Amino acid sequence: MTDDIQNASRRHVMVAGLGLVATAAAASFTNSAEAASHKHSAAANQKTAHSTGKEKNAMTSSYITTKDGTQIFYKDWGTGQPIVFHHGWPLSADDWDAQMLYFLGKGYRVIAHDRRGHGRSSQPGHGNDMDTYAADVAELAEHLDLKNAIHVGHSTGGGEVTRYVGNYESRGRIAKAVLIGAIPPVMLKSDKNPGGLPLEVFDGFRTSIAANRAQFYRDIPAGPFYGFNRPGAKVSQGVIDNWWRQGMMGSAKDQYDCVEVFSETDFTEDLKKIKVPVLVMHGTDDQIVPIADSALLAAKLLKNGTLKTYDGLPHGMATTHADIINADLLKFFQA
Repeated sequence: MTDDIQNASRRHVMVAGLGLVATAAAASFTNSAEAASHKHSAAANQKTAHSTGKEKNAMTSSYITTKDGTQIFYKDWGTGQPIVFHHGWPLSADDWDAQMLYFLGKGYRVIAHDRRGHGRSSQPGHGNDMDTYAADVAELAEHLDLKNAIHVGHSTGGGEVTRYVGNYESRGRIAKAVLIGAIPPVMLKSDKNPGGLPLEVFDGFRTSIAANRAQFYRDIPAGPFYGFNRPGAKVSQGVIDNWWRQGMMGSAKDQYDCVEVFSETDFTEDLKKIKVPVLVMHGTDDQIVPIADSALLAAKLLKNGTLKTYDGLPHGMATTHADIINADLLKFFQA
């Protein structure tokens, strides 16, 4: 498994770890135009959203400005118990379309944001560390006054959820958490983590981003991310194109810096601190975040964790098998 990943990264076709599940349908150009319009009037949108509150079934998108001046784009649909979705590298909130629509229809309030340097958010070129990512989420939760919220993270987003819940749970806004194909406890191989991936793999990601990001972001979803490189796989060109679209919206510099964040951040102590119920979901054929060094270890570190594995499913299983994942998420939310 590790040899396959290393070889692929040398060819610049290996997938960059962690991108969390691109949606099953390519988004329209309307989203980009709408995003540009929102960015132009971000301050006005913030003031309106904050002062008027949300009407039932309202579907809005806007920005918050963090303490360091970074604008974070978010979608906020519906009412009910909030579910906050955290995307993976190098994607955006659009990666959660299949889940956002499903749970909106089930009566939940669904929220997803673009991490700094990704999607429609600002491209600050700084703040690319897990503490800052988690602090951005905390500011969003405060701005939207989220209570009893469920946080769902995929891949790098799973790391973001882990750091956020581990450090902000005491504020009383968090009910549950879900980690899907997530990076915790730590990706990088070391003396303390002998089962991890060697630094050369992640150096290969950085080399590929710098050399030809556009091609690299074609190769990732066309190959191991969704398991489209497996014999008999049902390949969706729309899913591949949508992954590429999301990745290319973000900043090459911020995405480059984020490779170190997702590969070298150690979440061991965060996992130990979390008290709320956590569902850990992982495919056994995850070629991006191998299950043996992630979910199987993370579940053991959680005080109130439940591990659910999916035989033969890939890293992007929330897109390729949304019906299965959504049904299991709903059971956990309602339990």
